[in-house]
Amino acid sequence: MTDSLNPGQNPRAQAAGAKRRRLMAAAAEVVHRQGVERTTIADIARAADVPTGNVYYYFKTKDDLVAAALAEHSRQLDAVTGELDRLTGPRERLKALVAGWVEQRDLAARFGCPTGTLAAELDKRTEGGLDAEAGKVVRRLLDWVAGQFRELGQPDPDGLALTLVGAYQGMSLLTNALRDPEIMTKEGARLTDWLDSLPDGREG
Repeated sequence: MTDSLNPGQNPRAQAAGAKRRRLMAAAAEVVHRQGVERTTIADIARAADVPTGNVYYYFKTKDDLVAAALAEHSRQLDAVTGELDRLTGPRERLKALVAGWVEQRDLAARFGCPTGTLAAELDKRTEGGLDAEAGKVVRRLLDWVAGQFRELGQPDPDGLALTLVGAYQGMSLLTNALRDPEIMTKEGARLTDWLDSLPDGREG
């Protein structure tokens, strides 16, 4: 919802909210491209077109910005799955999810999966607890995918969700390591064929 759709809100609060959202989106983008350790608050401020000094009003530390990046990943995931939920059936939703992954193949070739690479980097840190927050984003995706397999009447929806999301993480990793976007294209086609081959457990 845009600020213009909330006319009762104080204009100053609207501006502050818009600036915070810009910083969150910039944090997600810059951390994905550069990694946590190489990213500075100044980098994020520049990407968001916000004076560096103003960033500290919203986020006191770089870890706060990394947490904001994770929140942005979660928001983007909710937006994607919300759109997919408008499709007719679970098989179509899962195939559209795979198609969306493949569309991001050039980005994956350069930087890998946004959430997966961030989760792997945060796992190497010894403090902060942000690795657990990254895991929650991955869990949200797994739960949504499992829900689709469940609706399709599959006997092991959680296991199938792990298979599909694990395949995505694997092909993202290889695409990035080999700098070859066509890996996503080919493996995405395999996943689509696999989804098509699954029987509809609701029938009969």
